[in-house]
Amino acid sequence: MKKYIIAIIVACSFASCQKDSEFLTREPTDILTYEQVWSDEKLVLAAVADLYDRLPDYQQLTNWWEFTNFDEAFASNFGDYWRHKNQEWGYGDWGYWDYGFIRDINLFLQAAEETDQMEGDATEVALKERFIAEVRFIRAYTYFEFVKRMGGVPLILEPMQYDYSGDPTYLQHARAKEHEIYDFVIAELEAIKGRLPDEVATKSRATKGAVLATQARAALYAASIAKYGATTPQVSLPGGEVGIPSDMASGYYQTALAAAEEVINSGVYSLYMQRPQNLEENFSYIFLDKNANNEVIFVKDYKLQSGKVHGFTVSNQPRSLSEEAQGGRINPSLNLVQSFERLDNTYAPLAILDANGEQVRYDAPTDLFAGRDARLGGTVMVPGSTFKGGNLDIWAGYQLANGNIITSDVPGGRGRLPGVQNDVQVVGYDGPIDGFEWIAQTGFYLRKYVDPTPGAGQIGTNSEVWWIRYRYSEVLLNAAEAAFELGDAQKAVGYMNQVRRRAGFQTDLNATDITFDRIVHERKVEFAFEGHQLWDMKRWRLAHLVWNGTNHPLTTNIGNADEPSTRPFGLWPYQIYDPNGSDDGKWVFRQILPREVTNPDRFRLGNYYSFISDDIRNRNPKIVRNPNQ
Repeated sequence: MKKYIIAIIVACSFASCQKDSEFLTREPTDILTYEQVWSDEKLVLAAVADLYDRLPDYQQLTNWWEFTNFDEAFASNFGDYWRHKNQEWGYGDWGYWDYGFIRDINLFLQAAEETDQMEGDATEVALKERFIAEVRFIRAYTYFEFVKRMGGVPLILEPMQYDYSGDPTYLQHARAKEHEIYDFVIAELEAIKGRLPDEVATKSRATKGAVLATQARAALYAASIAKYGATTPQVSLPGGEVGIPSDMASGYYQTALAAAEEVINSGVYSLYMQRPQNLEENFSYIFLDKNANNEVIFVKDYKLQSGKVHGFTVSNQPRSLSEEAQGGRINPSLNLVQSFERLDNTYAPLAILDANGEQVRYDAPTDLFAGRDARLGGTVMVPGSTFKGGNLDIWAGYQLANGNIITSDVPGGRGRLPGVQNDVQVVGYDGPIDGFEWIAQTGFYLRKYVDPTPGAGQIGTNSEVWWIRYRYSEVLLNAAEAAFELGDAQKAVGYMNQVRRRAGFQTDLNATDITFDRIVHERKVEFAFEGHQLWDMKRWRLAHLVWNGTNHPLTTNIGNADEPSTRPFGLWPYQIYDPNGSDDGKWVFRQILPREVTNPDRFRLGNYYSFISDDIRNRNPKIVRNPNQ
């Protein structure tokens, strides 16, 4: 009997004893064989859905804390402050080694080849081919996850069976070269792309667009490692399990560009522009709008009706407007906020001090952030922002004419102002208050993926917002990067400008403006909190330069790709209290470093590839250890 694949609920029990012979020969009632599964299209779909649900993601909506591991954000949560005190990441962090999943995938594909089910008319045959192509996509996707975390891994394409001989050595496979895993992923995706529908409405299953988007990303990663790995020759192994020869870079860039352009030229996908009257809101709704959203290519979906929901909004909604008196765990950093350009295409720190070092006065907190890339307001809630029709209450206190501060250590706390008889509110209900969890300790809340739907912030309801794995803007920026690396700056700038126009830039960049630094920066502001940061920094071999373990101050060299950024800074707004002065009621800002940030991030060369456990290597001596660990 073939391997069982799906468990089903048994709703009955035995009323009487059975003979041993009858019991041993009785068909199981709680699991199905592959042959039974392939006899019913719905059961096959259920099996494939289970495999989709097991696809690995390092950062996702169900583990908000992983977004606070680097310089994008501060974790405003008591149980996660250690992330800003632990100077080094473990060598095993972000590792992945799930060959149980690979075995289940291979068993499904083996059964599909052996069964004669679903081979009737042309419709059945086409449906069967689609299921097979989908699972091959899942396998390629998973090997891509393997290689970007671990380097080369054993490439197992059929289910292995132990023969109980006492000698398991025939089951032991050595690691493939890193480029061989990338080559498999790229080739496998190429082989199946024509067997899947090319339709924009399908988001949570593999389509031709999802296959090509994955192919473009994988080829771009391989190309980057081949090119920029030359800057870290010590991050390699003599057998090629880690490291890709530099002469392979051009071929991978060509593959990445071709795959991305196949998506672009298909006309199936387009940038989301359903709210052109408010580009900040428009950007935020890319991640919320499930209706006629032609930018989204492939997602992990959630459905309230089926009970498949997540608590991302519960964890990250603004505290003052929350439905559960909690939220605010991900606090975007000033490092990220100041990275969003001015609309004249220039980089500039936020103007909190003038040329003489004096505080700049603003009529409203939002004035500080005016005239910037619309992706800022679509990604981050800044002081003065609104959410669900309400105003955020982010302000750190009153600043007196002499510079003294009057504030409180509780959200919405009250205090006495000079010359005022009664206590008044002296700090926002959203803080910031240093060390007070679930409020905006950096002065900012996250907007991206935070769901304004009523009930989405309630524990008993939660949110059905999807997690986007691939979207069209990445395809455009992947094409831009590949074209740039191949020496075609004119093509690169054309693709990049499409993304920038959607962000409110009215003056296009020129081909001469496109540099490696510009490529890095554009991805930083477009894809913040989307699971790209770590992998981009690793493939460009920038991680050890940017997260270099020094107590580096907040940089003013915003456009430099290798500028260190090792601690998440914040920015606190204060209202001036000076009844007799012209500045009374105006706003000023102070740069801060949260007190819980006691160590800088330090990315070691051994972190470029995750640790393969001693247990795995002891059971398979053919597995070589990753370098620098």
